[in-house]
Amino acid sequence: MAVLKVVKVGDEILRKKSRPVDKITPRIIQLLDDMKDTMHAYDGVGLAAVQVGVLRRIVLVETERGELLEMINPEIIATEGEQMDIEGCLSVPGKCGITTRPMTVTVRAMNRKGEIYEVTGSELKARAFCHEIDHLDGVLYIDHAKMLSQKELEELYEE
Repeated sequence: MAVLKVVKVGDEILRKKSRPVDKITPRIIQLLDDMKDTMHAYDGVGLAAVQVGVLRRIVLVETERGELLEMINPEIIATEGEQMDIEGCLSVPGKCGITTRPMTVTVRAMNRKGEIYEVTGSELKARAFCHEIDHLDGVLYIDHAKMLSQKELEELYEE
């Protein structure tokens, strides 16, 4: 397993639409393992394959350590409510913004065994689902966030 280089904002690959995974291959399994190592190395709660330079519809979400969700070809099938909160991204280092996302999100995806499953998450998990799945369509959170200045960010963390 390996820690991969995270692609940063400005790289045109982040704006491209990722392709579906048609078949689970040893290469896909290796990518999942490497993405996990990369996400942990950068202390992220989510990572999309495009963020490591691979245009495939694969995301990882782990909002609580040890509860890793590997999602291949994920699609949001239901949303409910609304939340506003601070969001950041490994591909946009040193920046944060306030975004509006659904409070609860249900996703249908495939696991590494090729099994289809559904998972529902609220609050941070719902936000992570939306954020990572947006990456697969070339959308970054900065496209719809109110960006915070360094001063505003520091004031938020002082409270």
